[in-house]
Amino acid sequence: MVDVRFLAAGESALIVEFGSAISPEINSRVMNLNNVLSRSKLKGITECVPTFRSLMVCYDCSEISFNSLVESIKEMLDNTDYSSSSKKRVIKIPVCYDSEFGEDLEDVAAHTGLSIEEVIERHSAPEYLIYMLGFLPGFAYLGGMDPKIVTPRLKNPRTKIPAGSVGIGGEQTGIYPLASPGGWRLIGRTPVRPYDPGRKNPIIYAAGDYIRFIPVDKAEYFRINELVKKREYECEITEVDVK
Repeated sequence: MVDVRFLAAGESALIVEFGSAISPEINSRVMNLNNVLSRSKLKGITECVPTFRSLMVCYDCSEISFNSLVESIKEMLDNTDYSSSSKKRVIKIPVCYDSEFGEDLEDVAAHTGLSIEEVIERHSAPEYLIYMLGFLPGFAYLGGMDPKIVTPRLKNPRTKIPAGSVGIGGEQTGIYPLASPGGWRLIGRTPVRPYDPGRKNPIIYAAGDYIRFIPVDKAEYFRINELVKKREYECEITEVDVK
């Protein structure tokens, strides 16, 4: 079994902690256990919440005890093959980097010493791992941003950022799924709604998925936006085998 810690979180939740660092390797173990538990028929589990480096397992203490749950998870970990292949799911998100939507794009370029075109190219090149969801419904904490475009947050956060805004905050980048206050540097906007409570699946991605930002011009942004309003647009999703 991999080296893990089992921590009580109140009377009805268990935290399975895989390490203290933020890394794809540790997060893959978190997601692996999450997937194993979701496929299991272990009685009493009510919800699993993956984070950067741990999994919170919520359970009904009238159906399973803390110690029994720990022993069951230990057995699962002993029988988990971390070298086995799995699917990598990549969601392609269109983003318009026009200055109308990317109010801070020039500031990011000035801070990094890159041209605006280079910032856009470096931002849209990676496939970003979704480590976890939080802060707002559908807000994805992403890993894998190019270190050359790291830019500090605003000293004075904005009181309202439009839904769909794409920003950079320090070493992270992400999408604001709802209008909210925020201090990240805005570099673009997507017409896609990461969170829509009216959809069958309100959030279009999950922890363990990957996001790829696809640059589009303003005409394409508004075309997609109209389709989104009619619920006639779906992001392109690719799946590949990985080891």
